[in-house]
Amino acid sequence: MKPGGVRQVMANYPRIYFACHTRHVRDPKSRRKVSAHQVSILDHLDVQEPTALADLARHMGVTMSTMSLNVERLVRRGYVRRTRDAKDRRRLQLVLTAAGVHLREASTVLEPARVAAMLDELSSRERAQALAGLAMLARAAERSMARRAESKTSWRARRSERAAERG
Repeated sequence: MKPGGVRQVMANYPRIYFACHTRHVRDPKSRRKVSAHQVSILDHLDVQEPTALADLARHMGVTMSTMSLNVERLVRRGYVRRTRDAKDRRRLQLVLTAAGVHLREASTVLEPARVAAMLDELSSRERAQALAGLAMLARAAERSMARRAESKTSWRARRSERAAERG
């Protein structure tokens, strides 16, 4: 891969994102606005598998206090449930509620009207080329993610095997 291709994606993707991204999401039930950052927190949570508050803050690159403030707002609105870890009562665990799932499903990264306006700037030929290129990049992204998941799974399997041998 030539470095120029990486530079082009790195230069162009943010321009598209900035032009079309959603600034706020509306809860489909309450119609309240929720920030895109708060929705991104919901994107990192699961309904059943708890996530430690500290781990989430570290992963998202924010301080514990910043994450705590955002999570508190999400808890008050009923999107997140916060509990204490059974093994270490100092650790807070977060899970997504049904309302959080609905909000996450209702959110989109890009605003359809802004995307339509951007596509309207292209000729029909340019639009077809751009959409075909975007589809190719999406397929490559899916393959790349699948390879990373396979690698992670095999790493965990090897770790489990070593633990079983020791244990």
